[in-house]
Amino acid sequence: MNLQEIGLAIRGWLDVRLVEVGGTVITGASLVTFVVIILASFWVSIALQRVLVRVLTRGGLTQEGTQATSRRLLHYAVLLVGGGVALQSIGISLATVFAAGAVAAVAIGFALQTVLQNFVSGVILLAERSITETDVLEVEGTVVRIVKMGARATVARTRDEEELIIPNSILVQSTVKNLTLTDQMYRIRTRVGVSYGSDMRKVEEVLTNAALSVEGRNPDRAPRVFLLEFGDSSVVWEVSIWGADPWEGPTTRSAINKAVWFALQDAGITIAFPQLDVHFDPGAGVPSRSSALGA
Repeated sequence: MNLQEIGLAIRGWLDVRLVEVGGTVITGASLVTFVVIILASFWVSIALQRVLVRVLTRGGLTQEGTQATSRRLLHYAVLLVGGGVALQSIGISLATVFAAGAVAAVAIGFALQTVLQNFVSGVILLAERSITETDVLEVEGTVVRIVKMGARATVARTRDEEELIIPNSILVQSTVKNLTLTDQMYRIRTRVGVSYGSDMRKVEEVLTNAALSVEGRNPDRAPRVFLLEFGDSSVVWEVSIWGADPWEGPTTRSAINKAVWFALQDAGITIAFPQLDVHFDPGAGVPSRSSALGA
């Protein structure tokens, strides 16, 4: 078989009527065109993803999760456009496809409502960058560190080394405390009650020195000591410091509690506690109660 015969055979195969869809005849030539456009869409997607990674890296967006989500969104967008062009090339109108699949699209939309909600939330998080990987958050009362941000959900790790899969919609629609959004400073407070017979000037001095001795506090922010209230059994003071790492919050809180405890003990200042004295009235035969100050 010479080249002319091969060419005629190929041309004949390309002109073969394969199937008819909605009045549109799909031939071998149109099928080849469709496949070529789809393959070209994949190639364009890969090339654009490489360019996108370089642009994001130069812009400071080096987080793997952020880049992966951006690449995935770009890939879907390119394939959507390529698929539309491929369908048009074989004579299938996109309006016809959308009309034929409208009912199915509505049913799928209801079934995937939560998935789509989380996906859109992931896009919003990616665009705003209010939450990024390695951030320390407080979500529904639990402190977590972000490990990986995906298109549908975010993976976080607790202080107990437990991994949580958090739907992106929760991070977008609920109030989330980001402890590292602009800096890593955070305040730790502790309260202590001393007896009414204590020298309050000395108490304030002792508490201030105790706060200054705590390791893990931010040295650029001075501790604060407040006399909060005159309680039934004690005078209540509050000591607060600024921590340098919110992930080490429990450790720093323990350090300030121990510093306050030992400093008051060394200074001979009594930490008050509630007491109840019971007095018996011989005449009535019924005990009466009266509150006493803690000593």
